[in-house]
Amino acid sequence: MTTMVQNFDPKATNTIATNYDLVAVMGGEPVAMFRKAIAEMGGMGKFIKKGDKVVVKPNIGWDKTPEMAANTNPQLVGEIVSQCIKAGAKEVVIFDHTCDDWTKCYKNSGIEAAAKTAGAKVVPAHLSTYYKDVLLPRGVVLKSAKIHEAIVNCDKWINVPILKNHGDRKSVV
Repeated sequence: MTTMVQNFDPKATNTIATNYDLVAVMGGEPVAMFRKAIAEMGGMGKFIKKGDKVVVKPNIGWDKTPEMAANTNPQLVGEIVSQCIKAGAKEVVIFDHTCDDWTKCYKNSGIEAAAKTAGAKVVPAHLSTYYKDVLLPRGVVLKSAKIHEAIVNCDKWINVPILKNHGDRKSVV
């Protein structure tokens, strides 16, 4: 595996044309950092092909505004959707199983609007009818699992957790 870790400089124009398996870009705004990282990995087209059905699964668990930073950054979600569509995705679907009321979470997080503006379909995940029982033939203990139909029916799945920093912890004696 080839890895690159780089502090983000939005004014930098020099990039190394290498196909990395993992890129960590630190410091900067989420959309700009994503653009830098995905470019260093060869572009979204390396992963998403023409006609793909894509699920982008951000964290939308909380009924909080973007300023509270409780959910995935909505502009980042919109950028990922846009890049999937530019790469040729036939459909991009967004969903999350929320902790708070899903309609409020989707709306107040800003993710629903950003995703729809970018061209995604936004679907709920709060009812058991959205989940399909899938057999796990190599499961030792777990032989089946209920998986959201959007994932069952997709070609590619992109998980987009919230960027977090829990800070340094000091030992207490």
